[in-house]
Amino acid sequence: MMGSGLIGASLKTTGTPRPPQPVAGSTEPTVAGPFTGTDLDGAEQVPTGLPRAAPTGITIPRIGVRAGIMALGTNPDGTVQVPPLDQALLAGWYEPGPSPGEPGNSVIVGHVDSAAIGPAVFFSLGALQPGDTVTVDRTDGRAATFRVDSVASYPKAAFPTELVYGPSDRPGLRVVTCGGQFDEATGDYPDNVIVFASLIP
Repeated sequence: MMGSGLIGASLKTTGTPRPPQPVAGSTEPTVAGPFTGTDLDGAEQVPTGLPRAAPTGITIPRIGVRAGIMALGTNPDGTVQVPPLDQALLAGWYEPGPSPGEPGNSVIVGHVDSAAIGPAVFFSLGALQPGDTVTVDRTDGRAATFRVDSVASYPKAAFPTELVYGPSDRPGLRVVTCGGQFDEATGDYPDNVIVFASLIP
């Protein structure tokens, strides 16, 4: 089975502000069904998904993110790659999985901070709330916009692999970064903050 926790020590420096964390409560996501609306005739709209196309950028208005995206795979030990720390302002798309907008769960990861630059691309990810939007630009010129269903924090040792990388017949997005209280001894964060979102038709 694929390794799943977001690795990559942040090598945080003292004095860097602490990233916001999801609202305290159950760590189980309250993932709503994929967004549906109604058209002018009252018929339900269900997103069917877009053809495969690599993502080029991600925009999250609530937290001021507008970043490029690089393609990532897996490390030799089976864990998912993350962007290099010297490119901590870029996000990374897990290329073996669905592209954003395709049926299935597309996964985008990024650092919370780094010693070199301080706050990184997803520093404020934990501040997102249900109803917020995430837009991903694609190489085919189309943009896939997702509505946030829930935001949750999980210990890295209990990463919800199936909820993030598992199969789905609807287009979903999972955005992942590090979270929790930075551990000076290990030079890493103990948790992952995960945003669960559904494609808006």
